[in-house]
Amino acid sequence: MGFLEGKKGLIYGVRNQRSIAWGCAQSLAREGAELALTFLGEREEQDVKKLSPELGDAVKLIHGCDLTQPEQVESLHAAIKESLGQLDFVIHAVAFAKKEDLTNPFLETSVEGFGLALNVSAYTLVTAARAAEPLMTEGGSILTLTYIGADRVIPNYNVMGVAKAALESSVRYLAHELGPKKIRVNAISAGPVMTLSARGISGFTGMYKSVAEVAPLRKATDIDEVGDTAAFLCSHLSRGITGETLYVDSGYHILGMLTGME
Repeated sequence: MGFLEGKKGLIYGVRNQRSIAWGCAQSLAREGAELALTFLGEREEQDVKKLSPELGDAVKLIHGCDLTQPEQVESLHAAIKESLGQLDFVIHAVAFAKKEDLTNPFLETSVEGFGLALNVSAYTLVTAARAAEPLMTEGGSILTLTYIGADRVIPNYNVMGVAKAALESSVRYLAHELGPKKIRVNAISAGPVMTLSARGISGFTGMYKSVAEVAPLRKATDIDEVGDTAAFLCSHLSRGITGETLYVDSGYHILGMLTGME
């Protein structure tokens, strides 16, 4: 029996077998959780339905949901209430920015691109939390995914770094407000992972290799490492943790200057 036996949760953002959300789904299913998975469009629906049998009978619901569309959020949670009855955890693995707002200088970020990145990558956490809260009748855990670019300048991350900074701040404010209801809110800051989205960042492959070479554990981050941490944060084992950003990056975030020193 796993430590999430009997727990019920929702995961946004499973796209394919390389996505961090999929790593989370695998770990949570292994520990006994019952899951609802979402998809954005027809292509994503096919991918999620193709993957879900690998989780055995853990998947109880697959439902479309764009978190920027209120009617879809309402429909999803009505379906969750009917199929699962309640929610014990939510994993938010949602982010997007226009390619030009990643590759162009940050100074040239358009107001439309800025608003889009902040809405999809940060405000949707607020939307997800607001919709889930009525179904978390016995408390619960809300978890999102961030990146070190929220704290430090990462080449070609640009507006997404600003969006992730807003996301991490949102985690703290939500943790404060939802704490009295025994709902915890945390973030995982994962190291570079070779996901579909990451490949859209110019120079990502070089960054991925560089991190693996210098991180204290001398390895890149695997989705199963993030997934296992997510399982912990969604469980009773982490009951005293809220408002935190937990790094799962082989220790890369602790490093300072690595060159030019004797």
